Amino acid sequence: MNYLEALNWRYSVKKFDGKKIPSEKLNNILEAGRLSVSSLGLQPYHLLVVENDETIQKLIPAFYNPSQISTCSHLIALVSKTHINKEYVDNYFGHIIDERGVTLEQLSAFRNNINQFLENYTQKELESWSEKQNYIVLGSLILASAEEEIDTCPMEGFKSEILEDVLKIDKANEKVTVVLALGYRAEDDIFQNFKKVRKPTDKFIKFI
Repeated sequence: MNYLEALNWRYSVKKFDGKKIPSEKLNNILEAGRLSVSSLGLQPYHLLVVENDETIQKLIPAFYNPSQISTCSHLIALVSKTHINKEYVDNYFGHIIDERGVTLEQLSAFRNNINQFLENYTQKELESWSEKQNYIVLGSLILASAEEEIDTCPMEGFKSEILEDVLKIDKANEKVTVVLALGYRAEDDIFQNFKKVRKPTDKFIKFI
């Protein structure tokens, strides 16, 4: 499939068949997330991949519609940072220096831009910015999954306290923004037979 065929093929699965995703396909999907677009390259997030069946069972009570969780192969929690401190930025620049073989002096203008960006926003605004970055990653994961012919269902409907307790989230510094269930659609998931409905092109796109 090309990417347009893949996007037409995919839908938000309501019930998976329980079959496990091959590790090669899963790793490709996760790599797409790692390589996703990131504002300033800061990647104020990380992924938690739940593959242990016992842990998945513990997560079921956290969801208002648990059918996807109880039948999926893997569950990805996209975790955003709620605080971006100097140590985090220092580590980011240290990584750039190691990867590109440059000096901190050569990066000084970029470092100043990031410092100004962080200083010009309130904590609440930065938290919102960080959460939005997660959704860019989510889009990359969904598209990569579709190209790998792996089904997905993104979910925001969960009880954060239960989810974050089970996943041992550092609540002082991070939060789960959204989760993505992966697997293979069940034969009796009737939603796979519905025609995809989206705005017609002339209602969705305007050239100016």
